[in-house]
Amino acid sequence: MKAIRTLLACIRKADQTYNLIQHGDKIVIGLSGGKDSIALTYCLSLYRKFSHTDFTIQPVVLDLGFPGFDPAPLIEFCKSLDLDLVVSDNTDVYKILTIQKEKQNTTHLPCSICSRMKKAAINKVAKDLGFNKVAFAHHADDAIETLFMNEIYGGRVATFSPKMHLEKADIEFIRPLINVRESDIKKLIKEENLPVVDSHCPADKTTTREDIKIELDSLYKRFPKAKESFLSMLSNFEHEDLWNDEIYYQIDQEGLCLKPIVNKLDAFAAYDIRHKVFVTEQNVPYELEVILDEEKEAHNYLITLGETPIGHVRYRFKDGKYKVERFCILKEYRGEGRGKKAFSYFLDFLGAKFNPCTICFDAQYYLKDFYESFGCESIGEPFMEAGIKHIYMEKKY
Repeated sequence: MKAIRTLLACIRKADQTYNLIQHGDKIVIGLSGGKDSIALTYCLSLYRKFSHTDFTIQPVVLDLGFPGFDPAPLIEFCKSLDLDLVVSDNTDVYKILTIQKEKQNTTHLPCSICSRMKKAAINKVAKDLGFNKVAFAHHADDAIETLFMNEIYGGRVATFSPKMHLEKADIEFIRPLINVRESDIKKLIKEENLPVVDSHCPADKTTTREDIKIELDSLYKRFPKAKESFLSMLSNFEHEDLWNDEIYYQIDQEGLCLKPIVNKLDAFAAYDIRHKVFVTEQNVPYELEVILDEEKEAHNYLITLGETPIGHVRYRFKDGKYKVERFCILKEYRGEGRGKKAFSYFLDFLGAKFNPCTICFDAQYYLKDFYESFGCESIGEPFMEAGIKHIYMEKKY
């Protein structure tokens, strides 16, 4: 099968699985000139014609100031697809990276800083143009490499997502090539004789990602089935089986525990507890108790007695501080010091996890003395929230 059919089939599958493209979308394509972004631009220009979805694409190249950058070949390539290329001046990026390289006393430009600056720059272009999405050319092998990099260097099981909405920028990142193999992209470039521009990044082919790529290639030769298994693993949610669901942080020796919420049953239990305490008992309006944008940002925990959920607490990272919210204990489990133990433990838990840090929360005013007993400081004047008197409090670690 010709590579173009393979790639278009993979793009359609990704679109249908992850709901990437809708009618009326205006999509900026990050075009660097490398094989991946060239393939993405070429394929999306064709996908528009048979996908039965009415969307607009706009290729954009960022001039980061790297020596030797010349957009002329990319301009010609886009013209061949009846597209006009936008060249965005971001030449300060290379200057900043060079300064950071000297500060960090390294031999390479800092890739993580470069990545963040490129995303911010292309976000700005998309907003200035009135576009609502940005398409990146990350493919299946990129996703697997990122997974291994996070496991080896970050101690976490994580990779990038096929789709990600940035609330503050109101821009959605999509990765239409998420199911595409790098080998098929290389095949496409050769079969369609697509122009590829050499990278002008000084760190090209010398990064940690390149090391991981080499190791994975070696692994695939020894265990050929691993290549497809690793890709299937990323979306095989029905058979995920890690230790997350077994974590019960011990608060005391009488069965009081703190349990991260990682499954649907725990989430249901948490919302039930919060509804009983805040909505039913304290008459907080439901629309103020459950605010969807906040729920997306929050890290939630159950407070359990053995395996029985008796309370809830969460935190969000906000304005450089860790804000504790929705702390509550069911009425029938109060009066025996469990709430005090749980809250004290949670403060120290966050303090140890993020030290140095500032932990803050909006305390119900009648509990001011209770929270001050943990070393928390009241700041400012009392205020009303959801019809209840509150006071802002902090503790530094």
